[in-house]
Amino acid sequence: MPFRSALVRMTASILPLAVLGACGQPAQREEPGADLARFYDQELSFGPCADYATNVAEEKAYASDAFQCARLEVPLDYDDPGGRTARIAVLRVPARGEPIGSLLLNPGGPGGPGLAMAVAMSRTLATSAVTERFDLVGFDPRGVGASTPALDCATDDERDRGDALVPAVGEWSAEDGRELVRTCAERSGGADVLAHVGTRDAVRDMDVLRAVLGDEKVSFLGQSYGTRLGAVYAEEFPEKVRAMVLDGAVDPKLGTVERRLTQFEGFQRAFDKMAADCATRPGCPLGTDPAGATGTFQGIVRPLIDKPVPVSDGRELTYSGAINAVTAGLYDSSAWQTITQGLTEVLAGRGDILTALDDSFGGRAADGRWSNYLEANFAINCMDEQRRTPGQEADLQRRLHETAPFGDPGQELKGARDGCEFWPARPTLDYPYATGVENLPGTLTISVTGDPSTPFEAGQSLADTLGGVLLTVEGEQHTVALSGKSPCVNDIVADYLVDLKLPASGARCGAG
Repeated sequence: MPFRSALVRMTASILPLAVLGACGQPAQREEPGADLARFYDQELSFGPCADYATNVAEEKAYASDAFQCARLEVPLDYDDPGGRTARIAVLRVPARGEPIGSLLLNPGGPGGPGLAMAVAMSRTLATSAVTERFDLVGFDPRGVGASTPALDCATDDERDRGDALVPAVGEWSAEDGRELVRTCAERSGGADVLAHVGTRDAVRDMDVLRAVLGDEKVSFLGQSYGTRLGAVYAEEFPEKVRAMVLDGAVDPKLGTVERRLTQFEGFQRAFDKMAADCATRPGCPLGTDPAGATGTFQGIVRPLIDKPVPVSDGRELTYSGAINAVTAGLYDSSAWQTITQGLTEVLAGRGDILTALDDSFGGRAADGRWSNYLEANFAINCMDEQRRTPGQEADLQRRLHETAPFGDPGQELKGARDGCEFWPARPTLDYPYATGVENLPGTLTISVTGDPSTPFEAGQSLADTLGGVLLTVEGEQHTVALSGKSPCVNDIVADYLVDLKLPASGARCGAG
């Protein structure tokens, strides 16, 4: 499975949605004024990365002397640069040869840790021209991972019990929504933190980082949500862009509801393909008729609502955990057999396989510590996505269950509400975004034909919006750039990043 891009939960209201109204397209940013000079002129003090780990797995991953870490100081509120600040965690892997500059990285989410992505890519691309000619620079966006203040809405025990954030079924009241925001604010450092974690703030941090690293223009590789981060940076700082690879595109032209529906169509399509593959194998828990697989699946997982099954470490596999795990596995066809093995195990009264899959995707380490991926995903989307009234939320949940019935719990969420209803600030991202951008150099968008999370058509839309080139990749997975699986993709991306050579219109590759 590719790096943990785009945490899209099939359970109700995990990704906040809705708008209070358009915010208007921002003007392209001018050169920073004197009030921001101290941030743009700062010097990073790079050193060992041990203190940047948030769990034992990262402690091992970051132990190498080849990795250099620092923290970038930025204003919490760019309209008040003399006020409170945030610190962005940065990990650099120096180029193996003479560097062109830095390649900034974002793995998606939102909420994915860029530090871990830089480490992973330095190993996957150990002999690539990309690692020879670029310093790989991963950064945890504001609120994420090792950056401070970090978003925190739930304890590890609550995460283990499945009690975090908005439930999939049962009761949900206005007071529950208010309490959720109170808890997030208290644990994250205040309501002002929650108000300043959106993409528009994050891209301004990216520009400060670009300047502090000494790059006149930015080179960027973003996957899934990272394509939104790149597109919004291009909108605000087009003349500061050198090159952008945007892999697994979020469609900038679709509002939240439309995008969620297309997303769920993609997951149901992937489920149906998995079921058809399973039907050809002995002992398939979904049966031999793919047409009946959704109903069979519901019969396996819906009983978990009232009676979870045990896991060997003392936890239980709940309905939400099972749906989350299956959705995670649908991101890449290589995980389909793991899903079906997990379903067979559930029929036998155990939940270890699906729990392990959910843990991996959600960021639970072997020591029991969860990353803040899910909380950051929730909070950042509260500042990015369009919000809805309770009636609109209930209607959306109904439409999503009709679109992707494998994830339909068969019970309504009583009092369905947008999880961001009581967030302390209005969303700052408008739809569509990144349109009519001038003075932007050629960009490279990559879209996989069978991507279940960010449909192929979204890549076409983003490439068209930015006036860039689209690379079509035949496959059944979410994101592919520089994963090591497709030499064709790797070569095209390397040629573009190193030499600014874009492929011809209509270029195609296999996923590997």
